Amino acid sequence: MYQSLGQLKETKVFKDPVHRYIYVSDQLIWQLIGTKEFQRLRRIKQLGTSFLTFHGAEHTRFHHSLGVYEITRQLIDVFNGRADWDDQYRELTLVAALLHDVGHGPFSHAFENVFGVDHEEWTERIILGDTEIKRVLDQVGEGFAEEVASVINKTHPNQLLVTMISSQLDVDRMDYLLRDAHFAGVSYGKFDLERMLRVLRPAHNQMVVKQSGMHSIEDYIMRRYQMYWQVYLHPVTRSSDYLLKAILERAKELHNSGYVFDIHPIHLIPLFDQTMALKNYLALDETIVYFYFQQWMDEADGTLSDLSRRFVNRQLFKYVDYPPEKREAIHEKLAELFNKIGLDPAYYLLEDKLSRLPYDLYGENGEISKQPIMLQMKDGQKKEISQVSPLVEAIANSRQTDEKLFYPQEILYDLREFANEKMQIDQLLLGGYANETSH
Repeated sequence: MYQSLGQLKETKVFKDPVHRYIYVSDQLIWQLIGTKEFQRLRRIKQLGTSFLTFHGAEHTRFHHSLGVYEITRQLIDVFNGRADWDDQYRELTLVAALLHDVGHGPFSHAFENVFGVDHEEWTERIILGDTEIKRVLDQVGEGFAEEVASVINKTHPNQLLVTMISSQLDVDRMDYLLRDAHFAGVSYGKFDLERMLRVLRPAHNQMVVKQSGMHSIEDYIMRRYQMYWQVYLHPVTRSSDYLLKAILERAKELHNSGYVFDIHPIHLIPLFDQTMALKNYLALDETIVYFYFQQWMDEADGTLSDLSRRFVNRQLFKYVDYPPEKREAIHEKLAELFNKIGLDPAYYLLEDKLSRLPYDLYGENGEISKQPIMLQMKDGQKKEISQVSPLVEAIANSRQTDEKLFYPQEILYDLREFANEKMQIDQLLLGGYANETSH
């Protein structure tokens, strides 16, 4: 049996630019917010390198995690007293919402791609490891930390709790769409949260939407689609992500070759060597990574120095749209020419192909997804939303793809010794339309 830590004598209130106020009345939640592992999220940006595209996007995983907690608190109030909601899961769900992103590393997904880091795995390790978070959770009772982890890793037997935290219509997405739109200064991700919460209902092992709320969900799906292509997958952000990855990959390559850095990157060595312990991981945040980028601007290795300088000073790579039918031939020839002019194509000629679904109805095997958005009809039946909504039916599995090639345009403009190579590079790049990294 678990033992609640009880309520605070006085409710704590966070002022929030998205939800106006975030209320904490549970002693357990208040103690978790105060742990050093949760406070670390103040030093990790929610949108990675997007602040180089949208200058207001400086908000953090700390902000977002509190927001997800607050939406969950409001949603539980909607569910409370309904047949398929058991209030014994209240604290468990609130804790899972609060801690769902605690395992994120610096610059989030761009960082993960270089080192094969999975923030969900690290979230579980933090919840179950030798941490302040684990010690707080253990006060509730033996096995509580494991149950929190099971909600986050989607293995909990009550899948209603899982779909509340992680699905195509979940509290995580609700907060990050609203929050990211607010701080990026765009309107794409803004939807009527109050209305959406009012039309959600608990059901056996899933969360459903009242039939009358269908249009709110249509709006949410379109807002999410627009946010991905206009903000999350903005080509300037993709350029800065690739530049960040190029720096880390170059540093890793130098370390593996025995290169001696001016300042030994002690915090990153466990990542380079894939020997990262929990203590080392928790010591990483964006202030640490930025310190090394600043130092590497003066490194003897010209590639690492140049890439670091570019990131710190926002001198990003330009891009061209990449014709898919010509990709292989163009890249092979460009790589050959880049080598001739002294630019390593592994770091200065970067391909990016993106594909995104506005609503992922079917899995890879063609079967209905495990987490479709379900409508609860007036007669009590449940129907997947695309069966009822012509709009969602039209966009379900309508995949949009975008291919770009990133390169250092100004270096190519300044070439003097390689006039013939420059002309050939220009001709190849004109196969796409060159774009400036601004918006």
